[in-house]
Amino acid sequence: MKICIVSDAWRPQVNGVVVTLSNLIAAGEKLGHEFAVIGPDLFPTVAAPSYPEIRLALTRPGAVGEKIRACRPDHIHIATEGPLGVSARFWCARHSEIFTTSYHTRFPEYVEARWPIPAAWSYEALRRFHAAGAGLMVATRTLADELTARGFQPPMLWPRGVDQSLFRPVADLPPELKNLPRPFFLYCGRVAPEKNIEAFLALDLPGSKIVVGDGPARAYLQQRFPAALFVGVKARDELAPYYSAADVFVFPSRTDTFGNVMIEALACGAPVAAFPVPGPIDVVTDSRVGVLDEDLRAACLGALKLSRADCRLHAARYTWPESARLFIDNVLRARAGARTRRASA
Repeated sequence: MKICIVSDAWRPQVNGVVVTLSNLIAAGEKLGHEFAVIGPDLFPTVAAPSYPEIRLALTRPGAVGEKIRACRPDHIHIATEGPLGVSARFWCARHSEIFTTSYHTRFPEYVEARWPIPAAWSYEALRRFHAAGAGLMVATRTLADELTARGFQPPMLWPRGVDQSLFRPVADLPPELKNLPRPFFLYCGRVAPEKNIEAFLALDLPGSKIVVGDGPARAYLQQRFPAALFVGVKARDELAPYYSAADVFVFPSRTDTFGNVMIEALACGAPVAAFPVPGPIDVVTDSRVGVLDEDLRAACLGALKLSRADCRLHAARYTWPESARLFIDNVLRARAGARTRRASA
């Protein structure tokens, strides 16, 4: 198949959606499929409110539709609900094109935390957005059940993977960490309010706290927690030494839909400490590889006792080839269902 993916998150952005789509394409091409991406890089853009490094496309349905037609795809997948996703959804519905969607980000909670817009309003808008598609894909069963309870069409599962050749134990200690006291408690990801990093940095823990990444909250957090080491953004091929050095990988987010960084850390042998919320409860399904507790300090200290070998074995079950295969299966199932509904209408 040739699949056209429409996504408001695409290179050069660095986030979980971009990582997921990049690995889907790489693994899907090895299965014999072809992909084209329509992202913000193809249009004039404007900075996203409160996220200047994220660029939003300035476009309209007709312009997005022209690029979709130029791809001549067998299927269209709308990955995000931003300006490109909304334009593509409108164009597909108007031209009776079958398309699928995916749900990657808890926008209702993010919006509610910044502006006086109730999450319930945003969820209703998202429910209508995804209802027009032939199928909605999510990363975990927990998220699927939650969205179904909110009135969304029952989602299809599309689990994530990890590149075992890239994320594996590395013996070399990053230079910035060589003079720090052990144990190392590491956070890796976007440094933004919704990631709840403050809950980690405020903990009374032995050793050192290390933050890999950047974002709008970095200056504030760096000023408030001067004892923590902020090393900035690292390329994906530079992350393994940091994960490998960590005695515990701390994932304080309460709003992520999955958390690719958790399985990357596990693949490098670092046990996870997190809150018992969707995302962590779907990844840390074995008490031998992580500790989930509302007391995050207790989770961090408990994770220090876990086996790094068990962590690596647990991460090995997540592969991008299997993720790509399930994505394609979902597309085929969704298209068959849409054709059946149209024939019986």
